[in-house]
Amino acid sequence: MNKLETLFIKTNKTILHTIVAGPKNGPLIILLHGFPEFWYGWRHQIDPLINQGYRVIIPDQRGYNLSQKPTTIHNYTINNLRDDIVGIIEFFQREKAVIVGHDWGGLVAWHLASTKPQYIEQLVIINSPHPVIMKQLQCYFPTQWFKSVYLLFFQIPQLPDALFKLNQFQLFEQILKLTSKKGTFSDDEMRKYKSSWAEEGAITSMLNWYRALYKDSINQVVKTKIHLPVLIIWGQEDTFLSLKLAMNSKQFCSNAKLLMIDGTHWIHLEQPEIVNALMCKFLSGNNCT
Repeated sequence: MNKLETLFIKTNKTILHTIVAGPKNGPLIILLHGFPEFWYGWRHQIDPLINQGYRVIIPDQRGYNLSQKPTTIHNYTINNLRDDIVGIIEFFQREKAVIVGHDWGGLVAWHLASTKPQYIEQLVIINSPHPVIMKQLQCYFPTQWFKSVYLLFFQIPQLPDALFKLNQFQLFEQILKLTSKKGTFSDDEMRKYKSSWAEEGAITSMLNWYRALYKDSINQVVKTKIHLPVLIIWGQEDTFLSLKLAMNSKQFCSNAKLLMIDGTHWIHLEQPEIVNALMCKFLSGNNCT
């Protein structure tokens, strides 16, 4: 792996621990992780993107790992999450960046593209529905409602927080391993995840993203058509999100390509060579190795 630099960037009144790599004058690409990951979730994408000449920026999003953890739910609204990324782009004195998002990182990326598209060059989404789709989730077919029942559980104060902390985060570990292809998360990699979850206040802060979703964020999402070039990559065996959500998300774009490949919600970790090749071909028209 190429040399990684660590920065603590103040953005939108919050300090984000951020990993930076690649040529300083290269085009900016920001990778946004989801729940319950942190910057390390993009470990397989760093070198290929650097080899394509990109300046790679991977923040621990607010509430995660070594980043600051505001205590109130309101601090985790989707507008705040979006503005964190705007602040990162401005910190590097750039006008635009390529944005790549998975899971919750994808929701933030979608929202940035919908509300402040001037900051985005191109958009890559991995297994993450458009926020308007999340807002309308109760209208979808029963199987998707069943898949998403955990969203209601996360709204309960304190109980899910306590359960996730039990037995060295056993529940988190089981969820990751049971919803991914066998061998996706090694024991050493899982230790790194557990270290991030053990940071003081991390579990509650991570869950506050979901709690803010149905308190404030749901009213902040917009249906504005996205005219940027968009690539949607979707693992077809996603335990949490159906293919219908991917297809419906594409309808919010005028210039989008949807590629469905063999894998689960964690496709960027299971099939990194395929994901990297598809992503870099979309971004530059060349294969990425």
